[in-house]
Amino acid sequence: MKLSPDVTVNVQIAREHGLTGEEYRRILDLLGRIPNLTELGIFSVMWSEHCSYKSSRPFLSALPTEGPRVIQGPGENAGVVDIGDGLAVVFKIESHNHPSFVEPHQGAATGVGGILRDIFTMGARPIALLDSLRFGDPADPRMRFLLNGVVEGISNYGNCTGVPTVGGEIYFDDCYNGNILVNVFCLGLIKADKVFLGRASGTGNPVIYFGSKTGRDGIHGASLLASAEFDESSEEKRPTVQVGDPFTEKLLIEASLDLMKHPWVVGIQDMGAAGLTSSSFEMASRAGTGIDLDLDQVPRREKGMTPYEIMLSESQERMLVVVEAGHEEEALEIFRKWDLDAAVVGRVTEQPRVRLIEGGDVVADLPVHVVVEGPLSLKRKIRRPNYLDEVDHLNLNDLPEPDRGDAALKRLLSSLNIASKEWVYDQYDHMVRLNTLVLPGSDAAVLRVPGTSKAVAISVDCNSRYCYLDPFNGARIAVAESSRNLACSGAFPIGLTNCLNFGNPEKPEIMWQFEQGVQGIAEACKFLEIPVVSGNVSLYNETRGIGIFPTPTVAVVGLLEDSRKHMTQWFKRTGDFVGLIGLTIEELGGSEYLKVMFEQVCGGVPTLELRAERQAQEFCRELIGKGFIASAHDCSEGGLAVALAECCISGPGQPVGAAIELESTIRRDAFLFGETQSRILISFSGERREEILAAAERSGVDFAVIGRVGGEDLSVTFNGAEFIRTRVEVLRNFWKGALGEYARQVT
Repeated sequence: MKLSPDVTVNVQIAREHGLTGEEYRRILDLLGRIPNLTELGIFSVMWSEHCSYKSSRPFLSALPTEGPRVIQGPGENAGVVDIGDGLAVVFKIESHNHPSFVEPHQGAATGVGGILRDIFTMGARPIALLDSLRFGDPADPRMRFLLNGVVEGISNYGNCTGVPTVGGEIYFDDCYNGNILVNVFCLGLIKADKVFLGRASGTGNPVIYFGSKTGRDGIHGASLLASAEFDESSEEKRPTVQVGDPFTEKLLIEASLDLMKHPWVVGIQDMGAAGLTSSSFEMASRAGTGIDLDLDQVPRREKGMTPYEIMLSESQERMLVVVEAGHEEEALEIFRKWDLDAAVVGRVTEQPRVRLIEGGDVVADLPVHVVVEGPLSLKRKIRRPNYLDEVDHLNLNDLPEPDRGDAALKRLLSSLNIASKEWVYDQYDHMVRLNTLVLPGSDAAVLRVPGTSKAVAISVDCNSRYCYLDPFNGARIAVAESSRNLACSGAFPIGLTNCLNFGNPEKPEIMWQFEQGVQGIAEACKFLEIPVVSGNVSLYNETRGIGIFPTPTVAVVGLLEDSRKHMTQWFKRTGDFVGLIGLTIEELGGSEYLKVMFEQVCGGVPTLELRAERQAQEFCRELIGKGFIASAHDCSEGGLAVALAECCISGPGQPVGAAIELESTIRRDAFLFGETQSRILISFSGERREEILAAAERSGVDFAVIGRVGGEDLSVTFNGAEFIRTRVEVLRNFWKGALGEYARQVT
C-alpha cells in the first residue's frame, strides 16, 4: 500500500486499510478530528479482527477461566497454571494460517517464533511445542508443496531455537483447499512467583526496544492478511508475510530470561501482530498510562522508513520492555552481551495517550482507550446453516455391511488422517533439553519437570468433520478427546488453551457455528473442570466464498505428580489381556470409515455423555496410578479396529499381534470402525485381571475383557465368526509409510 504520508485520509483510504465506513465514522466521532495516515494505520491494525476480537468477544465470556490452580487467565500473552513445588506452566496456542498459505516455510516458522515469544515474555523458559496442521485435498499438488514447506518451517525454527516439538496432529480435507491451518502450541516452565506481565507502569520509566532491527516486512499482516478472506490476489500478499530468524530468537530467549532476573523490570511484551503498535498501546492500556515514543531511536534495517511503516512493521524477533528509571544502562548492557540491537525508544507518561515523535515533532497523538477499547463489539447476525438439514441423516441400512474388515482396516491405516506422522516428527528435534519422557507417537507427549518428581502431559485435538456436522458436540468431543489422551498417559487436566478457526464472521451461518463451538467447549470444560486460560481466534479462513469446516482446536495440559507413572499406548507383553473401557454404540456418522469407504460426510456425530467420559478417564488414571496396566490408548478416528492396530504396531520395537473376541448385536463395521467416544483400550497381566474387574464394578464404568496380546496377526472374531485377520507387519507397513510416501512424491 503506497500512500504519501501527507495524504488526506478519507473513507475510501480507510476501507483500503480494512476498516468499514461505520468504523471510520466512529474514529472521527471518538477523536473529534480526521486522523492522519499514521494514526489511521494504527487504528486499522488495532481494530482488525485479528487484534480486537470484535466479532468473537461477546461469546468468549461463556468459557470458564478460573480455577484453584490458575495464576493468570486470558488477557495476557499466555495463561499460567500452578503445578506445585513453587512452579507453574505457561502455555498458549496461536494460528498463523493466512501467512502459511501464502508462504508456507516462513509463515509456519514465524508462527513458531511468535508463540515462543508469547511464552518467554511471561518469564518462562519454553520447553515444548505442539502443532496442529490442516491441509486440503491430497490430490492437489499444491498441498504437497504446502505440507513440505510448513513442516520445514516448523522444524527449522524449533530445532534452531532448541525447543523440542513433541507432538501434534495433521488432517487433510477438501475444505482446506484454499485456506490451510497452522496452529502452534508452546509450553513453558516458570517459578510461580516470577510471572511477568505486559504493562507499562511508572511515569517516567524508560521504554526499551530490543531484538532485531525493524524492516518493512509484515506491514498490514494483521489487518489485511489475517483479517480478510482470500481471493484471486492471495499470491500477491507474499510481501506481507514476515521473515523469521531462529538464531536471533534463541538470543532473544536467553537475553529476556537474563533480563528478568532483575527486580527493576516493570513489564515486557513481544512485538507480534501489529508490531510496535500493539505492544506499546496494549502495555499502556493494561497499566492505565501513556507512552511517548521517539521513532528516531527505533533500530532499523531499511532507510527512509516512515512513522507509518515503523509502527505497522511486523518484523520478527522484537520485544518491548519497561524498566525502572535509572536502570537503562544495566538493561542495555545485557542486550549488548547477547549481541542484540537495543535502544531506549520512549518513556511512560501519566496521561493515557501514545504520542509518536519524529525529528522533534509529534507525528501521531492518540488516546490509548480509544485505540484499544474503541472498536465495537459487533453483534453479528446468527443463523443455523441450511446444509445441516442435508447432512443430518444417515441410514445404516443403506450402507452395505462388509463380510470382512481387513480391506477397510488397511485403507484406514493408510489414510493420511490416521497414518503414522513419523515422517513429520522425525524432522523435529524432540529430545533437546532431555526432558521428553514420551516421544511423539503416543496419545500425549509427556515431559519431566526438572528438579521435581512431576511431569506434564500435553495433547492437541479437533475433529473438524464432527464440528461441520454439529459444531456444539464436535467442540465438546475435542475437549473430551484431548483430555482423554492425557488420562491415557496418566495425567489429570489442569488447563486448556484454544485456537478457534472459522470462516467469514460476516456470514450469519459462520457466527452460528462459532457460537455453538464456544458453547460446546464451555460445557465440556465446566463438566470436566478444566479452566480455559488462554487462546486465539482466527476468522476469515475462507477463499472465494468457500469457508473451512469450523475447527475449534484445543490443547490441554495435564499433570502427573509422579513422572514414573506415565503410560504409553502400545502393547508391551505377549500374554497380557486386552480390556475395553466404555460402551460401544451403533453409529458411523462423521467417521473416517464413512469418508474413506463411502465418500460420505454425514450423520449425527458420535455420542458423548460427559459423565461416562469423566468416569472412563478417572478409571484409567486410577489403574495407571496403581500400576495395574501396561498400556492405555483411546479409541478415536478409525474406531476400535484402528486403535487395536495402533496398539500392535506403534511401539518402538517389533510389532506384536492380538487375538480379539467380540460379541454384540451391533453391526460389525459400526462396532469396529464407528467412533463412539469415551472408550479406552488397556492391556494388563493375568494376575491383575480380578483386581481390575473389581475396580471397574466399584467405579461404575462399562468394562470388558476382549482378548489377549500375542502372535503375528491381529485377529478379530465377531459373534464367533472371523472378521479381521492380518499380519501386524503388513498393517504397520500400510500405516507407517503412507504420509512419507505422499510427501516425497514428485509432481
